[in-house]
Amino acid sequence: MRNKIFFCSDFHLGLNAHETSRQRERLILEWLDWIAPTAEAIYIVGDIFDFWFEYKHVVPRGGIRLMAALGNLKDQGISIRVFTGNHDQWMFGYFQEELGIPVYHDPIEVVLQDKKLLIGHGDGLGPGDQGYKLIKKIFRNPVARKLFGWIPPGLGIPLARSWSGASRKKGMQENKFMGEQNEWLIQFGEKAATTHPNAVDYFIFGHRHLPIDWKLSDGSRYINLGDWLKYQSYAVLEEGNLKLSFHKNSLGSIITNY
Repeated sequence: MRNKIFFCSDFHLGLNAHETSRQRERLILEWLDWIAPTAEAIYIVGDIFDFWFEYKHVVPRGGIRLMAALGNLKDQGISIRVFTGNHDQWMFGYFQEELGIPVYHDPIEVVLQDKKLLIGHGDGLGPGDQGYKLIKKIFRNPVARKLFGWIPPGLGIPLARSWSGASRKKGMQENKFMGEQNEWLIQFGEKAATTHPNAVDYFIFGHRHLPIDWKLSDGSRYINLGDWLKYQSYAVLEEGNLKLSFHKNSLGSIITNY
């Protein structure tokens, strides 16, 4: 019975980390095959790729097996939803046109299994990180996108991959729990809970690269999906209950306050 909704993020295909990108892609495909018989929907919450930019007639190489698998799952009647992250924010129409899969560039609120969820990658939310917020505005500016599109792919893609690698390296250096007051996405959830109490049951984000299940002051929960670089982590919603899990060979545990 297809009655489960799955959430995952931060595949960073194209990056060789604990395993090669190809090996990580195989693990993701293995996981998709495993969940397919019970999956009603799959939400991929940003950073599928370590870099992605859609030129008019060119897209970066790699990830073709994953894209084919997602198209096949959609053809089976499983709802697939994709969000952009800070590493693959320059998705335009390729997934929609080639796979029929919608792509979201901003967080959305949805009601699933009688629970209200706010879902998004999480980059640029909450206090702090003003430098990145400025860069994000520039990168999302249509003029900046058009100007980058004029750079030949043979030059533009290596240039962007270099920036992506520097950004990721900085993030990985900070990849440890910073405490409730210093975790911007916890603070984002707490502010939302104060402003609109009981409005959201689950805040679901990626970006942080840490599996986190945190109960907020109003009883709602902030879920961070971790990543597939290290944790092979994901969340599943079943009968209104959301649970973080690991596919296999996880190198960590869930950070929680209850």
